[in-house]
Amino acid sequence: MRKPRIGIVCTVRKTFDYVTAFELYQERTAKVMQDDSVEWVNYPEMVIEQADAIKASDYFIDHHVDALIIVSATFHLGHLALIMNNKVRVPLLLWGYDELPYNGGKIRLNAVCGVNLNASNLYKGGNDQFIVHVGNEIDSDWVKAIKMMVALKTTKIGLIGHHADGFYNVGVDELHIYSEMGVLLQHYELSQFFGGEASEEEIAVERENVLKLFDVKKLSDEQVTKVAKLVVVASKFMKQEGVDVVAIRCWPEFAKTFGVSPCAMMSILQSRNMLLACEGDVEAALSMVAVKAAGEETPFMADLSQVNYQENYALLWHDGVAPCNLWDGVCNRSLETYFAGGKGVTADFVLHSGDMSILRIDTARGKTRIFYEEGTAVPMDKLLSGTYAKVIFDHHISKVIDTVVYTGVAHHVIMGYVQYRQAMLYLARIMNWEVIDASKEYFNR
Repeated sequence: MRKPRIGIVCTVRKTFDYVTAFELYQERTAKVMQDDSVEWVNYPEMVIEQADAIKASDYFIDHHVDALIIVSATFHLGHLALIMNNKVRVPLLLWGYDELPYNGGKIRLNAVCGVNLNASNLYKGGNDQFIVHVGNEIDSDWVKAIKMMVALKTTKIGLIGHHADGFYNVGVDELHIYSEMGVLLQHYELSQFFGGEASEEEIAVERENVLKLFDVKKLSDEQVTKVAKLVVVASKFMKQEGVDVVAIRCWPEFAKTFGVSPCAMMSILQSRNMLLACEGDVEAALSMVAVKAAGEETPFMADLSQVNYQENYALLWHDGVAPCNLWDGVCNRSLETYFAGGKGVTADFVLHSGDMSILRIDTARGKTRIFYEEGTAVPMDKLLSGTYAKVIFDHHISKVIDTVVYTGVAHHVIMGYVQYRQAMLYLARIMNWEVIDASKEYFNR
């Protein structure tokens, strides 16, 4: 995955204070370009006439921009945005500056009217991908949405095996994913993933890491060594294949064939900023990519589990795969063997408290949707096996569950300790995805 490449251009009209407007543009653009998480492509000249817009468009095409900011520094001709939209064909931010103090009773910029003109022209011309922003600072949520879009469009994803047995609801139409995001799914056998070579020295290093991270008194020496080897071969596989994220069919064959499940390995590698989704859930893996681009270094794939309607909470739980750096620092962080006939080898700990969110990109009936909800993870005792957080959502848990089940959202969500509702809404508009959230009525009890 690469940095997003965002173009920025200044449009003006000489009947307004265009000289001051361009000075403001240069000053504010210099500040914007301090963000080195983006590759900025700044067009160095003012765009005033139609010929200027054509020239600017060619500049952005040559630089392969992923998105374009059209700044209405003053009011301007209506042709300009339409020309750039038609030629460059990327998502647009229509940015208008706040009005300057009047000078002799004359309006100096009239920038908001320019934004209004562009938005109306684009909407009536069939463009639903633009976002409007008025103010003297860039809309950072739009930038975040573009990061999410580019991360999805440029990710290389591997499916290891297939989805878990019976989990039809996480199966995907590969060409639909391609048409929506440009993603080509790479297929690998389970044996390719865990069958790689690992030297004794490499295994010994990772074995020491396992012992430092977890209480392993319930594991055999052989199981600890197998976890260490799996960490080595899985990380090598992802590097050698150049995949950014994998979705693994982690049961029922994995433990039987390799001797341990991949859960502990996934917990360790995810804490190193690698992305791995369980149970062959491709859209959960893609959701991880989006959540990471939104600012969460180590996303967690979870089930909405242990729902308590009376006390208004749910456990976001899964079979011991959460990144081990999300540990609450209080409970005993251990490896367990409670499932798969003692071959489970899962991470067991409570996740730390704090503001959080969940997201899932999910396809149903030929449409891609995006589900999002915010809340707070609160402290709890370690009462069961697996990795989990006790969460109180912004909406009552009954409303969240109704939203999920009555819209057919699959049973995996991606949790992170970042909140990005506005960026998510922008992403949905840019991608033409339906937004599913608990503020809407999907079922009236």
